[in-house]
Amino acid sequence: MDQKFNLNYSFPSLHPYLKNVAKNIKSPDSVYLMEKKKDKYQEITYQQVIDEANAISAFFHYHNYQKQDRVALIIENCPEYICFDQGLMQLGLVNVSIYPTLSESEVAYIINDSGAKAILVGTPFLLRKINKIKASCPNLEKIIIAFDTDKKEDGVISYSEMIAFGSDQYKTTQAAIDERCAGVTRDDLSCLLYTSGTTGKPKGAMLTHDNFLSDLEMALELIYIVNKDYVFLSFLPMCHVYERTATYYLSTIVGTQIAFAQSLEALTSNIQEVKPTAILTVPRLLERIEERVRKNVTSKGGLSLKIFNWAVSAGEQRRLLKEAGKTPGPLLAIKLAIAEKLVFSKIKEKLGGNMKIMISGGGAMPQHVGEFFGNLGVLVCEGYGLTETSPLVTANEPHRQVFGAVGRVGRLNEVAIQNPDTKEIITIQTFDSYDPNFECGEGEILVRGRNVMKGYWNLPEATAEAIDSEGWLHTGDVGKFYKGYLKITDRIKNILVNSFGKNVYPTPIENTYLKSNKIEQIFLIGDKQEYLTAIIVPSREEMKEVFGFKEDYFEQADDFIREEEIRKWIEADLHKYEKELGKFERVKHFAVKRRLFTLEAGEMTPTQKVKRKLVEQKYAEEIKKMYVVLVD
Repeated sequence: MDQKFNLNYSFPSLHPYLKNVAKNIKSPDSVYLMEKKKDKYQEITYQQVIDEANAISAFFHYHNYQKQDRVALIIENCPEYICFDQGLMQLGLVNVSIYPTLSESEVAYIINDSGAKAILVGTPFLLRKINKIKASCPNLEKIIIAFDTDKKEDGVISYSEMIAFGSDQYKTTQAAIDERCAGVTRDDLSCLLYTSGTTGKPKGAMLTHDNFLSDLEMALELIYIVNKDYVFLSFLPMCHVYERTATYYLSTIVGTQIAFAQSLEALTSNIQEVKPTAILTVPRLLERIEERVRKNVTSKGGLSLKIFNWAVSAGEQRRLLKEAGKTPGPLLAIKLAIAEKLVFSKIKEKLGGNMKIMISGGGAMPQHVGEFFGNLGVLVCEGYGLTETSPLVTANEPHRQVFGAVGRVGRLNEVAIQNPDTKEIITIQTFDSYDPNFECGEGEILVRGRNVMKGYWNLPEATAEAIDSEGWLHTGDVGKFYKGYLKITDRIKNILVNSFGKNVYPTPIENTYLKSNKIEQIFLIGDKQEYLTAIIVPSREEMKEVFGFKEDYFEQADDFIREEEIRKWIEADLHKYEKELGKFERVKHFAVKRRLFTLEAGEMTPTQKVKRKLVEQKYAEEIKKMYVVLVD
């Protein structure tokens, strides 16, 4: 096993680690960040980031911002985000990161609820959004824009002007800033991260420096292969706790480089340019990669398809042997060498050629996806966590993966499974109690440890509801232990109870149907009903290819597709995959939605979870028709 990274626990908070890397692990002139500008990735050193962070600290110190004052950011991933966050942390200020995709009313709510006094704005579009709401945000004193423009309204300052002013100030205020840095402790808030939530208003999770540091300690023990020579490609939003902790903060501890992807659309080309060794991803992207690979080889057919299937079969044999603690024999080793040359290496080249690990989170990864990458010899480690746990709770260890499970409990937290009806604790598992043969029944997942938030900002009742008197955070997730690892079933609020009183878990059923390359999204319905129905969004790419549709077909006014030939085309795959499901889990009738569920339409959260109640209300008439058809 690789040697794990030793975290220096002498630092009182997060911010000293960046300077520690520059001084003791790398050098001030070492490359820390990479950003693509003018068709080329530009390198930014540790010293440049440190200098900008110091200037930002000096700017806010001059303007009399006090410890634990809140400052907001609404900006895509970029070097300015990291410099700004580091500058805030040095003074003990609290970062309030806001999703750029949120509506004006949601942005205004977060600014006002947090009491943010300043905001860093990433683009002219986002500035227009802030300008529309600033009159309703009385605490908002300063607007800092991270782009150049000739037209600036009163009260707006550019990022470059802030850096220039702060750099001058730092020359005379360095001692005062150093004193403030030393006064920041592990118990101080580092940030307020507002949970998106599928119902109600967002809640600000209060995360401390110690919350993040405990998470990083667990991450470095569980995923021990990450080291200072790694290059992360960052494309998930840093305003979300997942990317922020596992890419950004991890890099400030270990000394890894971070390259920023330009966009999700440019991710494929950026991977080829950066050739990363690690990337954080979400299950849907991994599914897309598998779908694309299989589609490409299937379209070629003939010998190419036979070679691919033969290679994957050899890879599967290796994976199963590894899971049993065995190694391939001489004959299989020869087969694998040929499979690597003919098939696996070509797929790995599409991932940049240097990928050591892909870390999957933000949702359950279908078991078949993990097994596919395992067969190829591509390491995908799935983990589990929440905003309220900073986020890490469990992770698959590189040397022992259990596909379909989310990993071993981290050392600094405990995980309990509680019977949701009797409230009896079924089991409590820790890092040290780990047993690869341990299994238990299903229940709500509870978490207790240093990684659990202080509570929700200004919401003592919601905090008391989430964290009980014994310190257990009630996650709202249903799960169990399987082969010693935690396994997620679904969210409690997603569970459908049919008219016979039987619990139906939508997520695993949806994942089964999503194996079809014809289906882009599926939303199950069936609470208090005799059977399941679904709203299905077909793959636009497949529809264009099979039926020859143009883009304007998907922009028609009717939200739903009515053509019988398209329904039959989708239905063929429903029948194909429902064989893997119990009879009560099968979709009996479905509606075909023309366009994706989106955040912009208010149907999804920023973390890509469908807002169940809203969608059921919005499409109530269409849902009612499905059940009326079956009853008649």
